[in-house]
Amino acid sequence: MNSNAKSLTIDLGEKKEIYELNKYAKQAAGAVWVKEGDAILLATVARDDSVVEEDFLPLTVQYIEKSYAAAKIPGGFIKRETKPSDFETLTSRIIDRSLRPLFPKGYAYPTQIVVFVLSSDSEVDLQVLALNAASAALVVSDLPIDKSISGVRVGKIDGEFVVNPKNSELLNSTLDLYVAGSKEELLMIEMRAIGSEDVEVLPSMIDEPLTGIGSENVIDIHKMNELTNEEMIEAIKVASDFIYKSAKKYEDEFLPNKKELAELEYKVEVESSELYDFIDKNYKQKVISAINEMAKSERAVHLKKIAKEIAEKEEIDKDLISKTLDKYKRKIVRDMILDENIRADGRGLRDVRPIEIETNLLPSVHSSCLFTRGQTQALVTVTLGGNKDAQMFDRLTTKESLHENFMLHYNFPGFSVGEASPLRPPGRRELGHGNLGKRAIEPSLEIDSSTTVRVVSEILESNGSSSMATVCGASLALKAADLPVTKLVAGVAMGLVIEGDKKAILTDIMGLEDHDGDMDFKVAGSRDGITAMQMDIKLGGIDNKTLSDALEQAKEAREHILGLMEEAESKIVLNENALPSSVHFNLDPSTFGAIIGQAGKTIKEIIEKFEVMIDLDRDSGKVKVEGTSKESCEAAKNHIIELSKKKRENSHSNRRNREVPQFNEGQVFDGKVVRIAPFGAFVELPGGIDGLLHISKLSDERVENVTDVVDVDDKVKVKVLSQKGDKVELGLIEKL
Repeated sequence: MNSNAKSLTIDLGEKKEIYELNKYAKQAAGAVWVKEGDAILLATVARDDSVVEEDFLPLTVQYIEKSYAAAKIPGGFIKRETKPSDFETLTSRIIDRSLRPLFPKGYAYPTQIVVFVLSSDSEVDLQVLALNAASAALVVSDLPIDKSISGVRVGKIDGEFVVNPKNSELLNSTLDLYVAGSKEELLMIEMRAIGSEDVEVLPSMIDEPLTGIGSENVIDIHKMNELTNEEMIEAIKVASDFIYKSAKKYEDEFLPNKKELAELEYKVEVESSELYDFIDKNYKQKVISAINEMAKSERAVHLKKIAKEIAEKEEIDKDLISKTLDKYKRKIVRDMILDENIRADGRGLRDVRPIEIETNLLPSVHSSCLFTRGQTQALVTVTLGGNKDAQMFDRLTTKESLHENFMLHYNFPGFSVGEASPLRPPGRRELGHGNLGKRAIEPSLEIDSSTTVRVVSEILESNGSSSMATVCGASLALKAADLPVTKLVAGVAMGLVIEGDKKAILTDIMGLEDHDGDMDFKVAGSRDGITAMQMDIKLGGIDNKTLSDALEQAKEAREHILGLMEEAESKIVLNENALPSSVHFNLDPSTFGAIIGQAGKTIKEIIEKFEVMIDLDRDSGKVKVEGTSKESCEAAKNHIIELSKKKRENSHSNRRNREVPQFNEGQVFDGKVVRIAPFGAFVELPGGIDGLLHISKLSDERVENVTDVVDVDDKVKVKVLSQKGDKVELGLIEKL
């Protein structure tokens, strides 16, 4: 037994984290074993002994989920963990963005942070726990880091903010906000709004075919749960308060257990005030001219020419010239913004770059949009498919495989910034930007599980905010595919420059301002609120007033962009020849047998006769018919409805020919649930008749889904509320 081993229990209110120190992976520079519920993670920090020559922080973060942690064997042909999943990659990126600012200036040792998930718990938020574990491993290591970072997720359930909700609770949340920070400052924010959809059927109409969402039979409500600026600030305040308390607890527990610091050398930033003054005196206008070159490649060429000219005149190290020139360029950019309220391209602080929009320019594609803002250009396409085209994936916290029927893929080829780099599979940046775009757009899109939508954004040119150009292009491309989009969604990247008491918030930042600024703040949403947000803060804390001003300025820019998008929407011409035609309608699931026929004979005949594809959902009664033309789809729809009517007429005839049992109001029966519909459950009653247990009669509180309370084959005690002919309405007393 290791006498140095130590166990620490940290009480965070609704949850407890138990850390084991000096017991596992003891040869690492730092390691912690953490347990929450049944989830166990091992976080380690390892460091090489020699520094790299390049001027950057060589930090690598790997979050890895082991299949055995959930008692699973990896799916597919190869039965071991291989390529990281998107969730693993995005979690690694979150940890990296949160911890990278902690490393001291001049630290250049190759360093690796690895987080293994060794045991899973379906209710534990692994992203939050992984960041906390990685931070703890850094603090107890021999690296010169004494600041703890805490992660927190905030949900909004029944109108109330909830800190660190369980995974099951998050399913009922309209907000998913992830924030990382220390006692003193927030470092990283990820946010998405979660849309909701309710479908209710009028009980008096249940005996008639349901021939379309939005008809007199069906009420279809789709609500986007955007957050207002005020709600966003309140949610971040809730997260900030929790982070302050938890980060303080971490530091109080971990710092006394820190290893003896390693003897490290730091790169000293070579400076020359004489060279700086020389550039200011002789090359200021040339540097300003270079800054005015908007393209990154052109600006780099101009700065290299200046550096070469200085090197030819002065006997000074080229590396020193390059670094001093970059520092001088940064000062010029920031001074122009803070002193003159003018940016490198001549814009004011609140100005959005010129925007051009073209839709459906690719004739053989289901839909497309070319969105150009300044020197950032995204070509966004939409491809439609069926439920078999959905992306299947596994989650450690769920037993069954999941299916994703809305995908957004973002590609960033080197030529978009003038570089001749090889084309590689998407990296962390591409996955992160694609995920941000998906989170922004998803609440606005109304599709069911029978439809799969794939959005692809090809960045053709980039000078800042290509992810937000993707959001704008994707929203219009979805409209151009004739998909049910509740509201248009636009995105804009904001920046911040602070020097002493001077402060400037920048709208629609370009690459230069992102590089030389103090904050990268992306906000996406509709006219009514925010659907997604991502913030990386480089300078430290940000006060509520600055955050509020930035959100208000972002809203102003978003409304400007949405105005241009709405104008483009009015000019959309559908790619009728490319778009698949489909119709959606509802029928009584009890008639599906007549539509399918014996051994599927009838439905096969319909498919062959009308050249269509047919999807039937027995649970909801939804029918989807898809084909190459609207005419064939409508003809198949009418044929299917006719079959359903005949089946129902035969059922009614059979009912009329038999004596209908009569019940008295208030009678109580034990019965079995025989069928589920979106509007309620049908319960078998004496006499061979089924009574309706409407969704509104399942509980005193609002019920979102019938199956949240009862399911097929459940035994229930019910009370007769009323009877009209062979229609019996019931109330639920209890489940048996």
